Amino acid sequence: MTLSVSASGHAVREDLLTDDAGLLLVIRHFESKLLDLFDRGLLNGTTHTCLGQEHVPVALAPLLTEADFVFSNHRGHGHYLALRRDPAGLLAEITGREGAVCGGVGGSQHLLNGRYLSTGVQGQSLPVAVGTALHLARSEPGAVAVAFVGDGTWGEGSVYEALNMACLWRLPLLVVTENNGIAQSTPTSMELAGTIAGRAAAFGAAHHLTGTADVAGLRAEAAPLLAAVRAGAGPHVLEVDVHRLGPHSKGDDTRPAEELRRAAEHDWYAPLAAARPDLDERARRFVDDIAEEVLSRPLSGWRP
Repeated sequence: MTLSVSASGHAVREDLLTDDAGLLLVIRHFESKLLDLFDRGLLNGTTHTCLGQEHVPVALAPLLTEADFVFSNHRGHGHYLALRRDPAGLLAEITGREGAVCGGVGGSQHLLNGRYLSTGVQGQSLPVAVGTALHLARSEPGAVAVAFVGDGTWGEGSVYEALNMACLWRLPLLVVTENNGIAQSTPTSMELAGTIAGRAAAFGAAHHLTGTADVAGLRAEAAPLLAAVRAGAGPHVLEVDVHRLGPHSKGDDTRPAEELRRAAEHDWYAPLAAARPDLDERARRFVDDIAEEVLSRPLSGWRP
C-alpha cells in the first residue's frame, strides 16, 4: 500500500484516493462519519453532506487542471475531497483542529485552497466565477472556471445576471448543476418554473442533461463539454440528475419514507460495496483512523 503526505501533514493511502471506486467510498464514509460525530456531540454548527451525489465530482476531477478555478457550495465536501484528496485537512477544518485547511475559521462550507473556493450563500459563486472566467480568458487561455450549483440556486437573480455577462463575452465557464429535486425542503417542482435547459437557452448557453450515476459514463459525457469551453465555445451548463440520500443538513429531512426509499434505489453504494467488500472496509477503516487522529489534535489557533 502506497503512502503519501497530504497538505495537512497526514499520511494518506494513495490507492484509495486515486482509484475511482476507492475515492467514492472514502467520500461516502467521510460524510457518514460527519453525521455520526454530530450524533455523538463531537461537532458543532451544521453540515450538508453529499450522500448520493459523490459520483459527480469523482467523474469530473480528472478532467480539470491546476489552472482551472473551481467554485463549490454548501454541499461541497465531495467536491473538495475529489479535487484535493485531503480528508484529514477537511475534517480538521470542520472540527477546528490543527492542520485545518483554513485555520478552522471556514468550517464545513467556506473553504479556500489554491484555486478552490466554496461558499454557503446560494448564487454567490456565479458572479465571482464569471469575473474569474473573464480573467482566465484574457490571461490564461485554455483554463476554465467551474461552478457547482444546485437546482435551488437557479432561483437566485444573481445567476441570471452572471449568465448574461458570461454568454455575451463567451467566457470559459462550466456550470455543473447537481439537480437533486429538492431545495432544502421544497420540491423543485414547486419552486422552479420551466426547466434549467430553457433558462440556459434564454442566454444562449449550451446545456447537457444526464442522469447517469456511472463515473466513467459521466466523465465521458462531460469531457467534450469541457473541451468545448476550453476552446472558446462559451459557457456550458451540465445538469446532472442526482438523488440526495441524506437530510438537507445534519438532521432535517422532511421527505416521506417512500420518497427516501426511491432515492436509495438509485444509490451507487450498495452495488459497489457488494462487488468490492474489501475495498469498502478499507475505506471505512481509513476514515475511522483519520477521525480518531484528527480529533486527538489540539484546537486550531487561527492567525489573520
